[in-house]
Amino acid sequence: MSRVLLIDDDEQMRSSTAQALDLAGFAVDALSSGDEALALAGPGFAGVVVSDIRMPGMDGMTLLGRLHEIDPEIPVILVTGHAEVPLAVEAIRGGAYDFIEKPFVVQELATVIRRALEHRGLILENRRLRAVAGKRDDVEARLPGRTQVMVDLRYRLRAIGASDADALIIGPTGAGKEVAARTLHDISSRAGRPFIAINCAALPEALIESELFGHEAGAFPGALRPRYGKFEHARGGTVLLDEIGSMPLELQAKLLRVLQERVITRLGSNDPVPLDVRFIATSKVDLATLVAQGAFREDLFWRLNVAVLHVPPLAARREDIPLLFLQLLRESAARHNVPEREAPASLLSSLAARDWPGNVRELRNLAERLVLGLDGAESLPPSGARLAERVADFERSLIAGTIAAHGGRLRPVYETLGISRKTLYEKMQRYALDRHLIVETPGEDV
Repeated sequence: MSRVLLIDDDEQMRSSTAQALDLAGFAVDALSSGDEALALAGPGFAGVVVSDIRMPGMDGMTLLGRLHEIDPEIPVILVTGHAEVPLAVEAIRGGAYDFIEKPFVVQELATVIRRALEHRGLILENRRLRAVAGKRDDVEARLPGRTQVMVDLRYRLRAIGASDADALIIGPTGAGKEVAARTLHDISSRAGRPFIAINCAALPEALIESELFGHEAGAFPGALRPRYGKFEHARGGTVLLDEIGSMPLELQAKLLRVLQERVITRLGSNDPVPLDVRFIATSKVDLATLVAQGAFREDLFWRLNVAVLHVPPLAARREDIPLLFLQLLRESAARHNVPEREAPASLLSSLAARDWPGNVRELRNLAERLVLGLDGAESLPPSGARLAERVADFERSLIAGTIAAHGGRLRPVYETLGISRKTLYEKMQRYALDRHLIVETPGEDV
């Protein structure tokens, strides 16, 4: 069923419209505010937003703008009163998909929704095909993967990277938050300027302000000469505040002032210094949770919570693991100047089925150990085969690993690999791949 986010602060209107759309065959989320819709709609959202234009708090026009910050191609249909039609026409010029005037016949709204859903489906399919068949750009080379979560992440990186907005990156340890941050810097207009990474959990408490803001001579015992802080060293570039949730509350207040005013004051000075930098913060925990616990300032949280990126754990993208591991093996072999090694299907299958609490970092460490022969080297025979044989081995390993990642279910395998069902069966026959032998518990073929 196709998904529709219906936003209206009038409970009776919301309930009756949702019921009618449900009968028309749509899966409807009936919401009372725009904030609820923003929490559900991401770049991979396969649906349509229908919103009343007049609501307390966040109105339909504001919601339209916020949604298009997330993904400018999410279809938004505005519901308007007669007097608001000129405003709705203006909204269409600004990117709204369509509008419908009150009072409306539900069948008319359903027709508009169906057109919008078809339009959205084509957009998402085009993105998927570009990700699978298109050229790998630098962003994809750094953050590879064909799963929807990785396609969405790269899409948001490109959209945010082109702007100068501060960003917040959320993700578990080892998932690639710093890689995402560095990518944001390198695809921005600041790419030729410094990228300064600051580990907020490792800053020495006694020198934390001096490290960040700098100091004048005589500001404290031992300060014999003036010194730039890390913020000033990054002028014109990007500052990465790694694990910002570990920053002491007192320093959070000073950081908030820097973010708002873009000036700093060195220790021992009263003269403000203009600061032209972009801030990117990372956190392995949800900052909203830290706010609720009193460990993080709420005003700083809202200041950072504008352009947000979520880097998924490996457990959320298992079908990417075989391909990612092969890339890490090649990179490791090149880094250590040793012959490339091939990964047999049995190894890739086991990797896809394992949990990876350390995420990409843990997977990379395994690739390093195997390439260096520190453990498990017998499972990676040296590569001496001709190109055609190596390509066939790679294709066989990739298909086997993807089958294992999906528990033997074949539909997500050929959809993930971007091939037809018939082509998958032909390749499985050619390489003698039996899904029942690849996974311990055969999945149902759907």
